[in-house]
Amino acid sequence: MSRFKTSQSKETPAISTASLPDIIFMLLFFFMVTTTMRETTPLVQVKTPEATEVQKLEKKSLVSYINIGPPLNTNKYGTESRIQLNDRFANVASIQEFVTAERQARDESDRQKITFSLKVDEDVRMGIVTDVKQELRQANALKINYSTRKAADKKRSGNIY
Repeated sequence: MSRFKTSQSKETPAISTASLPDIIFMLLFFFMVTTTMRETTPLVQVKTPEATEVQKLEKKSLVSYINIGPPLNTNKYGTESRIQLNDRFANVASIQEFVTAERQARDESDRQKITFSLKVDEDVRMGIVTDVKQELRQANALKINYSTRKAADKKRSGNIY
């Protein structure tokens, strides 16, 4: 009869790292696809007003933003409301040039479908917004949108009407 020897020290096998590169590249690809990059650096403070009837825009690639609000750097630019077009401050007179540049940057079939979204701080006076709208009208940019945030649902206390 033969005896089987059992070894006293059993070592655990090493963990296989062969699939580790596959997992890392899968995660990298996932984050590359799902991450969106900010297109412009905000120069003005915008706290959009609340609205109850909110609709999402269908095609965000056809939206150009005009930000209006007090500057973030009040020491350098003051506290008066300013207009931001892309990454720079602008005045009302340069809006027509902005509209022309935005149209030239798009395909010819999409040029008339561009929506200009006004992101306006809730404390901005309406005069500057009216001036911007008049300039957009003169540039034949008639698709205008106001950016808002959805109002929080406030439950009524007491009687239900």
